[in-house]
Amino acid sequence: TNIVYDSTNQKVVIAYRDGGTGSARAIVGTVSDTSITFGSVTEFNNGSTNSISGAYDSTNGKVVFAYRDIGDDNGMAVVGTVSGTSISFGTEVSFNDGTVQYVSSTFDSTNGKVVISYQDFEHSQQGRAVVGTVSGTSITFGSDATFDDGAVQFVSSTFDSTNQKVVIVYADLGNSNYGTAIVGTVTGTGITFGSECIFRTGSTHEISSTFDSTNSKVVIAYNDYDNSQYGTAIVGTVTGVGITFSPEVVYNTAQTNHNSTTYDSTNGKV
Repeated sequence: TNIVYDSTNQKVVIAYRDGGTGSARAIVGTVSDTSITFGSVTEFNNGSTNSISGAYDSTNGKVVFAYRDIGDDNGMAVVGTVSGTSISFGTEVSFNDGTVQYVSSTFDSTNGKVVISYQDFEHSQQGRAVVGTVSGTSITFGSDATFDDGAVQFVSSTFDSTNQKVVIVYADLGNSNYGTAIVGTVTGTGITFGSECIFRTGSTHEISSTFDSTNSKVVIAYNDYDNSQYGTAIVGTVTGVGITFSPEVVYNTAQTNHNSTTYDSTNGKV
């Protein structure tokens, strides 16, 4: 399941894999006070789907979902348009003609681009990213770029709007599963990266990230595999094309999986 907020229409869009058919579906939610109501379900991929990740393109007022199409074994993306309590989709577009996993999407509001990062299973499980440009109800992609030429997993990405950088965090399988981050700069339809920065010298799983725009900080939550798999978080500060980190903090003293992070801009809280 993945959730995106459409700030233009003030709607929540939930995308998910249907447990019965395996297909990808989405539904629009309307928040009123302390309750939420939903429109009708819309299918955007009728084949078996997983690793769904969404981003909201505020430049074009569109929702973009990226995912793995298991049937075709491709990395795919689709543009959604919210109208009232429903959502309609354009034609699916491939961003990688092979097996992808750990897909993560974020929106670069400075350049008006969607950035999709993922594990490229067909190429030694490398970490790669690609820049997408939305036009109408479709999306086109530039050439993909490698951010780690070794195997990666648990990929998550966020956009630092203060420094105008994409931050990708992941577990570096080629380096003992260390928690790692890298800063990307979008130019045109491409993206370039600085050097890898380790935020945890130990096995790091179930990673999720968000950007705190009040404090201009990246916040990362994860499973600390070497500390009884406790839920742990850390704060990162982007400088140039690098990122530094504060000491980590345990937020749940129990095994913690499927971490998810978001930023509450009204209250200035993660």
